[in-house]
Amino acid sequence: MKNRNHLIDKTLIVTTIICLIPILFSLAVYDQLPDQVPIHFNAAGQPDDYASKAFGAFGMPLLLALLNIVVQLAVKTDPKRDTSSKLYHIARWTIAILTLFIIPFSLLIALGHPLRVEKVVPLAVSVLLLVVGNYLPKIKQNYTIGIKLSWTLANEENWKKTHRLAGWVWTFFSLLFILVIILDFFVVWIFFLGIAVMVLTPLIYSFLLDQKQQSSDTV
Repeated sequence: MKNRNHLIDKTLIVTTIICLIPILFSLAVYDQLPDQVPIHFNAAGQPDDYASKAFGAFGMPLLLALLNIVVQLAVKTDPKRDTSSKLYHIARWTIAILTLFIIPFSLLIALGHPLRVEKVVPLAVSVLLLVVGNYLPKIKQNYTIGIKLSWTLANEENWKKTHRLAGWVWTFFSLLFILVIILDFFVVWIFFLGIAVMVLTPLIYSFLLDQKQQSSDTV
């Protein structure tokens, strides 16, 4: 009972309830929805996958609520979790906040409102990446949040240097994304190329650090 109470805390309960709040909006507009509602969009902002209105209105919030619970438990059971880290708390609230945005947004598009998915979604992602990038250098070693590679987890110095670099790279590209999205300047190409650089740069850097460390150890 004590262990269960430790896992099921106030944040888990509140975020799960928040994930279900969009159901109220779904109930309000359900009769106006078409039989099929968009649940996925291509890079041009056009719907490329649909689901029944029942699933879009009620199934999606339930699935996201379930995903939120899984993420909450994964973060809470991490033996190296750092509860003092702001990124730890951001991770616990991200799905709930995104659900408040994703479900109404999708249903409004189904209702015919001219929302620019190709700009709004990348902009929201860019802001999230900017926030995460700001806190990456401050996060301690753990198994659920951060750049979790065998060599970063095995070497604290590698972890610190990798996340310090990642913080600068993520912050720079997030600001670049926000700028080009606002200016509507080759958004799609810059966004995907930038994401690739954001992912690959810390990975390659941490690998090279590990190789250098191994070379020095064998001398």
